[in-house]
Amino acid sequence: MTIPDSGFMMENEASCLPHTPEEEKRIIDELTRQSEANVKEGNLFYVISNRWFSSWKMYVEQGTGENDKWDSESQHMDLLSSKINRPGPIDNSDIVEKESEGGGGDLQLRRMLMEELDYVLVSQEVWEKLFDWYKGGPSLPRKMISQGGINKNLMVEVYPLCLKIVDSRDNSQAVIWLSKKASVQELYEKVRTIREIEQQKACIWDYFNKQKQSLLNASNQTLEQLNLQMDQEVLLEVQVDGNYSSQISMDSTGNELALVTVEPSRSSMTIAGGPTLSNGHLMGYNNNMLQGSTVSGSASTDTDDRPYVYNPMKKGDKGGLAGLQNLGNTCFMNSSLQCLVHTPPLVDYFLQDYSDEINTDNPLGMHGELALAFGELLRKLWSSGRTTIAPRAFKGKLARFAPQFSGYNQHDSQELLAFLLDGLHEDLNRVKNKPYIETKDSDGRPDEEVADECWKNHKARNDSLIVDVCQGQYKSTLVCPSCAKVSITFDPFMYLSVPLPSTVTRSMTVTVLYGDGRGLPMPYTVTLIKDRSVKDLVEALGTACCLKSDESLLLAEIYEHRIYRYLESPSEHLSSIKPDERIVAYRYSKGAGTTRLEIMHRRQEKCALDPLKGQRKLFGTPLVTYLGEDQINGVDIERAVSTSLSPLRRAVKLHSTKENGSTSEAVDEPSNSYNLRSMDNTELEEASSRELSFHLFLALDERGHTCKPLEKFSSLKSGKNIKVFLDWTEKEDESYDASYLENLPEVHKSGNTAKKTRQEAISLFTCLEAFLKEEPLGPSDMWYCPRCKEHRQATKKLDLWMLPEVLVFHLKRFSYSRYSKNKLDSFVTFPIHNLDLSRYVMSKDGKPYIYELYAISNHYGGLGGGHYTAYAKLIDENRWYHFDDSHVSPVSESDIKTSAAYVLFYRRVKSGSNTGEGDASETHMAS
Repeated sequence: MTIPDSGFMMENEASCLPHTPEEEKRIIDELTRQSEANVKEGNLFYVISNRWFSSWKMYVEQGTGENDKWDSESQHMDLLSSKINRPGPIDNSDIVEKESEGGGGDLQLRRMLMEELDYVLVSQEVWEKLFDWYKGGPSLPRKMISQGGINKNLMVEVYPLCLKIVDSRDNSQAVIWLSKKASVQELYEKVRTIREIEQQKACIWDYFNKQKQSLLNASNQTLEQLNLQMDQEVLLEVQVDGNYSSQISMDSTGNELALVTVEPSRSSMTIAGGPTLSNGHLMGYNNNMLQGSTVSGSASTDTDDRPYVYNPMKKGDKGGLAGLQNLGNTCFMNSSLQCLVHTPPLVDYFLQDYSDEINTDNPLGMHGELALAFGELLRKLWSSGRTTIAPRAFKGKLARFAPQFSGYNQHDSQELLAFLLDGLHEDLNRVKNKPYIETKDSDGRPDEEVADECWKNHKARNDSLIVDVCQGQYKSTLVCPSCAKVSITFDPFMYLSVPLPSTVTRSMTVTVLYGDGRGLPMPYTVTLIKDRSVKDLVEALGTACCLKSDESLLLAEIYEHRIYRYLESPSEHLSSIKPDERIVAYRYSKGAGTTRLEIMHRRQEKCALDPLKGQRKLFGTPLVTYLGEDQINGVDIERAVSTSLSPLRRAVKLHSTKENGSTSEAVDEPSNSYNLRSMDNTELEEASSRELSFHLFLALDERGHTCKPLEKFSSLKSGKNIKVFLDWTEKEDESYDASYLENLPEVHKSGNTAKKTRQEAISLFTCLEAFLKEEPLGPSDMWYCPRCKEHRQATKKLDLWMLPEVLVFHLKRFSYSRYSKNKLDSFVTFPIHNLDLSRYVMSKDGKPYIYELYAISNHYGGLGGGHYTAYAKLIDENRWYHFDDSHVSPVSESDIKTSAAYVLFYRRVKSGSNTGEGDASETHMAS
């Protein structure tokens, strides 16, 4: 059967298709579930272009409501109203290289692709079914491999290891692809097949950076274990007449000359994403960073895969100025490493003999291997000379113990830093047998006593250089919103992840309605910082409408005259509220009751053919009030409805009659005169006692499709939502004016041109204060209240109790939501000298907490790519340097503050020491 191309399928061809869209989706979903239940090493997966796969998903999900990632419901409805054609054959042409590198013939994926953005992975069963239905291709199978040493992770090897075979006989090259899990024996077999040579006459060398590193003996050792890198060269030597023939040049001593380029070769592929210059540097950041003489990144390159040496050593002449070679998107690793190896206490420690502190038995550690690899790398970087180091052994250990950082994709430098600090701590933990310690509640004890107890308990299980130097303590206070139970704990931290508060504001219009009938609906426009939460909106509205202490506001979104959703989570981000939505706030007394009553309004639409017939249609804005906790009957509901409607009653005038001298009451013709003041309790009681002329219907389902007259229910169960419909007729319109319930304003009228607010610079102190601000826990972080015996959305407040010698600030530039991922490029101002945090520290030890900056991890570019560099200060020289992989150059202190700053490293200044040039203008003063 020929599958018609997308866009040319006629309606009468639908019967020729093997399955309906719904059937295709059901079959693929079932195959996916089956494969997910049987995941194991060696399973085959297939790479499919996300462009084609997305079109297939749109086709099979049309009409199901699953295409929910559109900006607005109108776009969604437009999408569903038009038929989506069946896609053409599977087309992977946009994710494969046009021509295979080296002419190997095998189709390879383009570099730098991202899963879910550029491609998707499907199981072998799913691929075979899709291929059976659609044909096309090309087929791109990939195996699932096991990664990691202690903690095994299963992952699909999307990018196999690419090796360049250099034939020593004629210097010709060939390219091969092998799994990193392939053995050296498999490498020999593939090379011999390509070069058509006998098994006994070949030997292969690790030829990293065109230097003979080691002879690869045919064995079951994997290429990963030998630290072979993506795109590196291996040297083939062939035995001729009993000797190995080679065209490699020799020097006067008979040694082979290393054919090294001026700097280690870095193709544009090895820099993470974004446009690159010919020498591999990312475009788009200030060129003055690279000004000045380059002190590293030239002549020679060394590796870190050498035997470990424990002997104490001193810093070499001009030590600490060596670059780190990029091994394929490892700039994130290089940036973090340069910051760590320029941390003075770590330098002093690892240059000494630290072998006695290696903990090889810690089940939470890496048998000391991570600490040894880091120590060896640090020693090489601080030895004399400026030789660029290729951190192959360290990267191999990282892949083994932290598989999430393996492969050749870009990663987050802060996430790596967190792993390294924790891993080094466990490998150097002086505690061999951790005691079991039961934590105690604070129970009203003094903070000093509880904090000291918690720190002693922590030190009894965790005692290492990292704890001594990098760990502080903060106070965490949780308050239950139901019973006001206060829980105080003191927890250790290794870095502070601080948010970047936005300075861009947003105007929002919300209509406040009285749930108890005390006043008329009134719109209020408030202005908030754009990145705030529902809690902040409620607080702003409360101030605007003069909310009393015993009152609350309940936010809701109104859509098609129904309550579409309640915004009851205080931590919900304001970005979830779109400008064209209509939001109301119901104002009610806190002790009003627990049963929520929703009152919706309907009118009978007249039918042109038969005036007595017609359909009831919703109109206006629903009202919400609360009922008591006892058994509820129809009279209770009628009384609550009457009270809620009371502000809408038209004005009544008193007329004096002359006949008997008595006074009679008469209702005016409908007028537009209203009593705008709030009603007092007496008036409310009178309003609730008035008999309603409305017909009330109780909804029996969520949408109100089924309902019965209210009088048929003698009693209702309290404690849940009750929905009623009011049927309005001309008679009700004479007594009540429903116009106040109509024409709700949008949150932000699209016709209004919003003032573009310039993103202002943010100070580090502002970020810290946002971190320490009291806020409710998110819905996914509910706290178990020991008094209520239930999970509650408590409020949380953090305070700094004790700060470490080395203080690390992580600026949270990356934000993730259900629909988007963003990076904030806000400029954060931070002191270089005299960062005084004394006023933020709660412990009263009387010591000043003043810090000096010594390193920065920078990130340039966007999400999933970009480029990492580092600034670090050589304390002995009192001079800053820029570390960009293998390139190292001096940089002026005035140039290190940029919007790329991502992780800041500070060291505490000892009392009486000279911190150098001051930052008086940047010191944060208490208001």
